[in-house]
Amino acid sequence: MNRSGPIGIRAMLIPHSKPMLEVHDFLRYSRPMNLTEVGTAGQLKIKNARVLVLGAGGLGSPILTYLAASGIGHLGVVDFDRVEIHNLHRQILFTAHDIGQYKVDVAAKRIAQLNPHIHFHMHREKVTADNVEALFTAYDYIVDGTDNFTTRYLVNDACVSLNKTLIYGTILGFQGQLAVFQHRNSKNLRDLFPEAPDPKDIPNCSLHGVLGTFPGIIGTMMAQETLKVILDVNPLHNQLVLIDTLNWKIQTLAF
Repeated sequence: MNRSGPIGIRAMLIPHSKPMLEVHDFLRYSRPMNLTEVGTAGQLKIKNARVLVLGAGGLGSPILTYLAASGIGHLGVVDFDRVEIHNLHRQILFTAHDIGQYKVDVAAKRIAQLNPHIHFHMHREKVTADNVEALFTAYDYIVDGTDNFTTRYLVNDACVSLNKTLIYGTILGFQGQLAVFQHRNSKNLRDLFPEAPDPKDIPNCSLHGVLGTFPGIIGTMMAQETLKVILDVNPLHNQLVLIDTLNWKIQTLAF
């Protein structure tokens, strides 16, 4: 279990050596390894992956839970917030006993209980223009569970600059979106939406509400797509998935 140090040494936290599968891996991951698309080679890719999740909230909770359970070798999380009572209906990493604690600290305890064999890296800070590149350097895949467009565009632009794969998801009301950007020469967020909308024009969950189950649906889909990217098993490529959970309609649009 690692906590991030000063920005200048973040990249040193994650060694670049490639571990092999051990006995506990074969016991724990026998079911996914039975899949033709995974096998032992695929599980080894998962073990050697370095994934950074932005946000430990509604989307981040299921993303972190499933990626940790799947055996991501180095899993990081960035979040500066504390647990509040209104988080509990949707942020499944936390309980009422955790109110007031930093989310990354609680997440570290839960992940250690869930899977003690992975390396979990905590970054208790906010993603900003000053630290984004230093945060991303040590990771291969960035999963964006943030909740505002200003940060999403900052994250997108950093991934383009550093050539990092970005798994993207958003929720609003009963509507969600899912995409993979900047992967194997694919397009990025600005190719789809060139400019960020004015924050004043964008409704948010605080004002407009969200059912507790919905972030779990989109977050789990983001975790699934992250694993597909790592395994190179038909990940989204220049496609935007639109999910309407009120009417159960799913569309995949090319862009």
